[in-house]
Amino acid sequence: MAWRGCVFRLNLKQQTLNNTTGTQGWGHCFQQRCGFKKTTKKPEVKKVEEPGPSQTQTHSTQDLIHHKGTAVPPVAPRTRSFNTRGFTTLVKPLVFTVGFTGCSFGAAAIWQYESLKSRVQSYFDESMTDWLNKRRPSKQGDLRKEVNQWWNSLSEGQRTATGIIAANILVSIFWRIPSLQQTMFRYFTSNPASKKVCSPMVLSAFSHHSAFHLAANMYVLWSFSNSAVTMLGREQFMAVYMSAGVISTFASYMSKTATGRFGPSLGASGAIMTILAAVCTKMPESKLALIFLPDFTFSAGNALKVMMAVDTVGVVLGWRFFDHAAHLGGALFGIWYIMYGHELIWKNREPFVKLWHDLRTRGSGGRDK
Repeated sequence: MAWRGCVFRLNLKQQTLNNTTGTQGWGHCFQQRCGFKKTTKKPEVKKVEEPGPSQTQTHSTQDLIHHKGTAVPPVAPRTRSFNTRGFTTLVKPLVFTVGFTGCSFGAAAIWQYESLKSRVQSYFDESMTDWLNKRRPSKQGDLRKEVNQWWNSLSEGQRTATGIIAANILVSIFWRIPSLQQTMFRYFTSNPASKKVCSPMVLSAFSHHSAFHLAANMYVLWSFSNSAVTMLGREQFMAVYMSAGVISTFASYMSKTATGRFGPSLGASGAIMTILAAVCTKMPESKLALIFLPDFTFSAGNALKVMMAVDTVGVVLGWRFFDHAAHLGGALFGIWYIMYGHELIWKNREPFVKLWHDLRTRGSGGRDK
């Protein structure tokens, strides 16, 4: 099967907005941007005292106030002062990562159980609906009917990707609301030096400030989602995708803590790299092509190796234009899941599903069989 959903840019240019945080220059289609530029602070008339250890957070608050009322995310200054705390700061994110991953796969197993259980009833309902639609006169210009026809024409993978894309677009719109800038920066960008370290691990995977970044990431997700959902199933796909967002962010946390290069990151790149790596690992001989060079094809396995090599070099050399640690962490998780995780996690879900079945049957008075 020929794959043409991968976009590569060889000449990367960083485009900087005036008085912005520099989030416009996204090169890869599945990149997670790391860090914003700090805006120049206006000189104050008051006497400036010597900075103390407790003034770092105060300075961040001043930057937030300075950017209030604009469509640009506020800037938190990069600092290495948190490096003295070492990896003990990662204990809470680690526990959250393990717990969230377990809940994601547990919820996916219950979702699959409920979907299978209601399939017979839904089939009957659809048959009745089709019979009623045939007897009911058709309406011209019925928008709802046209939307339903479009939705039914999509594959299961495309429907799943559509929901994820809609969520990312909604969050991107929130970035354009000036009154939400502080909230978006606090909860929708991930940074181990921030006070909020757990919830941003999930929310930042749905956050894009740049329109190009959003479009490129969602294009790759749309291109690979159909094969990924066919390979894993809708429920397992969502469990892997949600877990990948948190795991790739934790990999970014580890890299930033080890190097002391703290800064905010956002984007679905880590989760998308997991899906891309899973497909490339499962079907390494599949052909990929550059969107601008459709006649130039290469194997999925070789493409994955090149991308991981670039991200490894980026982590070692400390490149900050992209969050290479999140990319690399997402790719490694995708490879591990296809090789080992599916057998260890998904195929051993039966005891949990049986427990859910017993609880559900007991709660319904024994009527469900």
